[in-house]
Amino acid sequence: MADRYLLRLPALEIKQGSRKIFAFGVDGKRLHEFATVSRVHRDAGEALHGYQRPEVLSHIRAIRRYLESPDALLPNAIVLAFDSRVRFEAARRRSAVDYAIAGELIIPIDEADDDADKPAWLVDGQQRTAAIRDADLDEFPVAAVGFIASTEADQRSQFILVNNTKPLPKGLIHELLPETTGELPARYARRRLPAELMVRLNSDEDSPFQSRIATPTSPDGYIKDNSVLRMIENSLYEGALYQYRDPGDGSGRVEEMLLHLKIYWSVVANIWAEAWDLPPRKSRLTHGVGIQSLGYVMDSLTDGLPPSRLTGTRLSKKVGALTNVTAWTSGSWAFDPADTRRWNGLQNTPNDVRLLTNFLLTALPARR
Repeated sequence: MADRYLLRLPALEIKQGSRKIFAFGVDGKRLHEFATVSRVHRDAGEALHGYQRPEVLSHIRAIRRYLESPDALLPNAIVLAFDSRVRFEAARRRSAVDYAIAGELIIPIDEADDDADKPAWLVDGQQRTAAIRDADLDEFPVAAVGFIASTEADQRSQFILVNNTKPLPKGLIHELLPETTGELPARYARRRLPAELMVRLNSDEDSPFQSRIATPTSPDGYIKDNSVLRMIENSLYEGALYQYRDPGDGSGRVEEMLLHLKIYWSVVANIWAEAWDLPPRKSRLTHGVGIQSLGYVMDSLTDGLPPSRLTGTRLSKKVGALTNVTAWTSGSWAFDPADTRRWNGLQNTPNDVRLLTNFLLTALPARR
């Protein structure tokens, strides 16, 4: 029968405003008894779970070799998010300062628990703890800092903030942002709404982008998430989607935005169906240069029009008029007599995006 017991660790409770953190030492070999890695994934209903990046095996092996060497030192603290089962008991002695109290952190351990049922999640230190787990050592004490997280959204927020100065994979951040609460750095806060729209475009069954955008939970996608994000951002701040935004707080009428995007991009996907089903190396339509340029075309054709009026604008005919000048998968782009490029000669650079955008906008039928 599996054992159940309480792990009691000497700790320091430190008050930070209305929150508390707990600083303590623990044998790194024991971390996996009560802590797990919450890897990002989506369930059958497309709900997001987790927030960690996959383990990087080469990095873990390098850390393990270092740990097994003489005089190894890991001074950086592991960061953990605890659930409400973990508690702190203050010592009877009074502290010299009112913001720090010595005592014990009490962590319940049930050896029968699955990873999902453990009372702690690793927010920072995944690869270090994996290296300690695998190292040929009897023990390796580490410094750790923990906090009580009320929800998984709170954990995600802390994960992004803790990793703000580190090279986190952008795709992982983009998937986490829509379901993250709390204050975020300005560059992340600006991308929260575009990221929410991108995630919905990738998951909604009536979206032409469904499962086509490459993200950590959609690894088989072939359209770069950053290309879609830039297209959405451009439209949100300067184009057709601006009409649905509240410039004051940055919020927006998400369902109307999504409908606007789905109607337009469904037209694009239907007109160039073959090119839409090909990866960027075989189609400049699904390449960053094509996604962004056609985003500007969307802004030109649909700016100021609500979704209810999009189907009455002869949108298919106007976008379809570009078929005569486009070369998504073969042929050449005839920008002018002095500038003709092979179909795959365009790159995802500001200059080429601008060149293709101007070319497509000029080729659109005149407005009536």
